[in-house]
Amino acid sequence: MSENLDTLIADARKKLDEQTVKIVQLHFHPELGAPFWLEQAKTYNFDPLKDVNCFDDLKKFPLFEDEWLRGGPVTKFLPQKWKDSYRYTFETGGTTGIPKSRCVVNDHWIDYEEFSKTLPDESFPRGSNWLMLGPSGPRRLRLAVEHLCQFRGGICFCVDLDPRWVVKLLKKGDTEGAKAYAAHVIDQAYTILTAGHDIKCMFATPKLLEALALRLMDEGSSIAEIGIKGIFAGGTEFTPQWFRFCKEELLGDEVYITPTYGNTLMGLACGKPFDPADDYKITYYAPQPRAAIEVVKFDDYSQTVGYGETGRVKLYTLTEELFVPGFMERDEGERELPHTKYPWDGISGTRPFHEYAKSTTVGVY
Repeated sequence: MSENLDTLIADARKKLDEQTVKIVQLHFHPELGAPFWLEQAKTYNFDPLKDVNCFDDLKKFPLFEDEWLRGGPVTKFLPQKWKDSYRYTFETGGTTGIPKSRCVVNDHWIDYEEFSKTLPDESFPRGSNWLMLGPSGPRRLRLAVEHLCQFRGGICFCVDLDPRWVVKLLKKGDTEGAKAYAAHVIDQAYTILTAGHDIKCMFATPKLLEALALRLMDEGSSIAEIGIKGIFAGGTEFTPQWFRFCKEELLGDEVYITPTYGNTLMGLACGKPFDPADDYKITYYAPQPRAAIEVVKFDDYSQTVGYGETGRVKLYTLTEELFVPGFMERDEGERELPHTKYPWDGISGTRPFHEYAKSTTVGVY
């Protein structure tokens, strides 16, 4: 690593340590803290207010349990500091059973304002209108993308998708029903894009973007010809193979696309700037210091794997609204070296964790 990158890494680590202490002090504050964590603290053999002095000290906490996010009260993880603020509730997952949920005040706005800083203005022109092609409903995505658009000076046109309905159709083998529903969503997107609204930017999932591009081709047009300059997309379907196909067959050189990886707990992890020399490899970097990820060993979640090695994704969320000291995501991938733009560990090859992959149904989302 260069001396400059080493300095950037050290500075980023210092900020992460400082953020860790600040967030733990809030969530465990006797009056302002989160009800859930104040109860949990009674079971620990350490004092979070005194014994957490850096990021590595988060290893003292037991792993965050997936089930804690299922069921109410939804405010249990939100510090009392926010009790008089306007609050939102967002869900993640929920294909089966009670969905996971979290209560939010400003995090969804902040996450996307930070993400906005990574978008090139020439491809996502300030003041441009956007198309949001994806799920709204209980997820935060619609509100967050709309805020991103407004933050950059535009108006957002939204087309809804209900991924839970698609999964139900696929699980019962109704592929024709799923195709019909996808076509219904694409019809709406096509109508908006051809209605003279001067839309230059969009969010879409990979499968919906592909379906929209193919529909435009059938109509003798294309994503570029319809006026789109910049796209951000996300999800485990965004593979290097699809990235190459998308750039070469669907978008061409005129349309910029940036991969993202994120969820309701983490926010948005950004992709490393596209480099043809990487052979379309996609490397994501968490939005430190508000969230951090580690790629850890399958048989020991307290140990990271070596660079280039495969492991499971371990998430830490460190905001004034949510504290997650080690959540085992349902994804795996390869640990990647820090980058000058993102001077901390990254992850490539994200895909469903192999122990879950066989039981996961992926729809159009």
